[in-house]
Amino acid sequence: MRTIARAVPPTPVLLTAVALTTAAGSLLLQPRTADAAPRPVPRRGSAPDPTIREGSGPDRYAGLAPATAARRALTATVPRIDPRLGYPRRHLLSPDPANPADTSLKLGLTPYHALAPRLNSLQQLGDRVSVEVAGVSVGGHRLYLVTVTAPETADQATAQERMRELIENAPATAAKSPEIKAGYKTPVLFDNNIHGDEREGTDASLDLIQQLATSNDARTNDLLAHSRLYFNITANPDGRIAGTRTNANGFDLNRDLITASQPEARAIRALTIDKQPAVLLDLHGYVNGTLIEPTTPPHGENYEYDLFLKNTYANALGMETAVNGLGYTPAKDGVEPAQIPFRDQAEGWDDWPPVFTPQYAAFQGAVAAHTVEIPLQVDNSAYDTLPTTELHRRAAINVAVAGAAMRATLDFARSHRSSLIADQIEMFRRGAAGAEQVPVSARTVPGVPGIGPEDVCTTDFPRAYTIAADTEGARLVAHLIANDVRVLRAATGAYVVDMHQPKRGLANALLADGRDISDKVTAMYDISAWSLGRLWGAKVEPVPSLPATPLTTVAAPSPVAHVAPHGDLRLRLTDPAEFAALNSLLRQGIPVRRSADGSAIVPEPETEAARAKVTEAATAYDVAFEPAAPSALTGTTALHPLRVAAAVTPGELFALREMGFDVTPVSTDILNAGFDWSKADVLFVSTELEYGDLTPTARTALGAFLSSGHGLVGRGVTGAALSSATGLLTATPVEGAEEANGVVRVVNSGPITTGAPPYGFVYAPVWFTGLGAGVRVEQSYATGNPLLAGHWRTRATDGSGGPGDAAGRPSVVSGRHAVLFGTEPLFRDHPKGELPQVGRALFTMAHTSDGTRALAHASSGSVEESR
Repeated sequence: MRTIARAVPPTPVLLTAVALTTAAGSLLLQPRTADAAPRPVPRRGSAPDPTIREGSGPDRYAGLAPATAARRALTATVPRIDPRLGYPRRHLLSPDPANPADTSLKLGLTPYHALAPRLNSLQQLGDRVSVEVAGVSVGGHRLYLVTVTAPETADQATAQERMRELIENAPATAAKSPEIKAGYKTPVLFDNNIHGDEREGTDASLDLIQQLATSNDARTNDLLAHSRLYFNITANPDGRIAGTRTNANGFDLNRDLITASQPEARAIRALTIDKQPAVLLDLHGYVNGTLIEPTTPPHGENYEYDLFLKNTYANALGMETAVNGLGYTPAKDGVEPAQIPFRDQAEGWDDWPPVFTPQYAAFQGAVAAHTVEIPLQVDNSAYDTLPTTELHRRAAINVAVAGAAMRATLDFARSHRSSLIADQIEMFRRGAAGAEQVPVSARTVPGVPGIGPEDVCTTDFPRAYTIAADTEGARLVAHLIANDVRVLRAATGAYVVDMHQPKRGLANALLADGRDISDKVTAMYDISAWSLGRLWGAKVEPVPSLPATPLTTVAAPSPVAHVAPHGDLRLRLTDPAEFAALNSLLRQGIPVRRSADGSAIVPEPETEAARAKVTEAATAYDVAFEPAAPSALTGTTALHPLRVAAAVTPGELFALREMGFDVTPVSTDILNAGFDWSKADVLFVSTELEYGDLTPTARTALGAFLSSGHGLVGRGVTGAALSSATGLLTATPVEGAEEANGVVRVVNSGPITTGAPPYGFVYAPVWFTGLGAGVRVEQSYATGNPLLAGHWRTRATDGSGGPGDAAGRPSVVSGRHAVLFGTEPLFRDHPKGELPQVGRALFTMAHTSDGTRALAHASSGSVEESR
């Protein structure tokens, strides 16, 4: 993975908005006549296409991102632009230094440093193009939003915003509004380059913007008079420059929309909320022929899927015609005809999880939303091995295909303006009224062939959810509000999510348990469950009625931060924010001790300066330091700042840094090159460190580190293998089905899992057998069927690896020298309630400066377990 070092660019300078002469030109929104064969008879019910959406499955690369990238992601905010400003909104973008190492250059595509000059020039082509900065990537690169529309005065822009708010907040009124029917501009959003090495959407957008800026034909004028077209020029500039799928933190941003751990994902979230697109196109690559959503089953159960399918399928047909109409053929160009998975495949490319941009947008008002996979591969092995001339040829075809899909989408938005807005209003109306979903069928979605029972995915919405008002609850409430979910506060102090609200689908997708869909399809494309209600540590419960107390709308959760006025202080360690506060205090030299119940005890601060530091930590991380019991310091162990050497996934690395740990990434190669173990207190391994591949010198150094009292925290088979190879803990890992994933029921039984929720997350689950003497079972999978929600089948080959095999088996085990996890407590930084388990494990296994462990394992009553 290439690394990126970039400073944050200066703030753009506002350029006086002046009307410039519009150049003559034409924009052909209609595709040329097709000369490629149409798609054959639909294949619903046949075997799934072997080509699936790229990059499915868990993270595959070692976490090597710099700490600066994590800090930027944890602190970055998304600028909010006054929606009442008129158009055009011109900004003169300062240039970026030329970067000859930008990997786009090899493909003949626009390098990142050329974007600012190009956008500056596009703004000068007339009065239709506006450029704004929608955020900054973790690598320090600006995220550009381009808006193309007919000019608007400030009063006209204010009227558009008033109508947008009416559509969301008073949909029943909006449905009857003559002003909306006559004058509301259809919002259309094009999202480009969310995967950094899938670049062509950016170049196609730049070409399309130029056409729109200079064309004066009647169709273009009508389109821009009745639409606002938004272009997220490159959603992932870090990856565009470096040639990586991920951003500079190693995150696949098209898996981050629900967690929103990265600023680029938060920028997309803000765009979909603020602009409320009725139509969205997310441009990807590479599947030959071009793959155009809607998808195969199962479909997200919280959508108003009848409205979504109706419009998404209709637009897909237009895009298919436009792409095939370019005239590329398999024989001449190596380009296969376009595919629409809903029609042409049985399974393998579902829209179940809302982690993808189009699926997330469907909860924010998009009634036509598509992933489009352009055809010819130019990434990975193709990028490294093909001649430059062939790469240029492929990239040019891909730009043309992306452009055809975009032009067809604009034509669809123009010709279906009234029905698109009406359907968006209806989506919000159903939520606000608590209306039942409308199951898809030939009657409810006429014109869409092949609808079967497998396409009917609906749910029962509870009347409301309640959320306890503690640290975990405050975190969850803040997240809900950031996603534009309405939250109330009861007089009793609890938070309430009334499910009679416009965005009930998103509220339920975030808070509900989810569903066991193992019997629906043979395999899922990505994760199958993600419940914030079960995985984020908050106390969330569905309720059949609203509380019978006064309810008040909240704009933000009430602060939890509190420091008891005197005496020893107790800090729970059951939330990532509490670990971040703890690590902050330890770095500042504040004495902290670990109590027998797993909490942190701060002896009564002796100076005002020390108390001020505790207060600052409480405020910064919104945590409470409560009075400690008089006997709290009895038998406690001194804690010290931890330095963690970690061979982990990007998501795990980021989660460790979110909890405030000082982490140095390691791997087999890094250890073989010579690693200074004096800079580490504990080792965490889940990937990219194979004992058998270490040199003798590296093995000796690792052995010396471990034998001197430093422990291991391991996850999965890689962590368990290292534990076994180094003789730290006797336990045999057993792998479940490789693609199994979801929310599982667990039973917590040890100090590592104290205070943890009775749920965990798994992806390729692991459990342990053959436990040796002194090995403690910290957590087990629940008996019966441990899967609460997700997709977990037995292996087709031999019937093994299913949830029944895992039932009752240890999922987390510990010994004097190692803790092993079979679950995924840090997965993509998502299951916030699980993160503290790893924090406890690291402190338990760390070698402290006085020669003892931070928490002596023997004192916690270790017993021999065998199973």
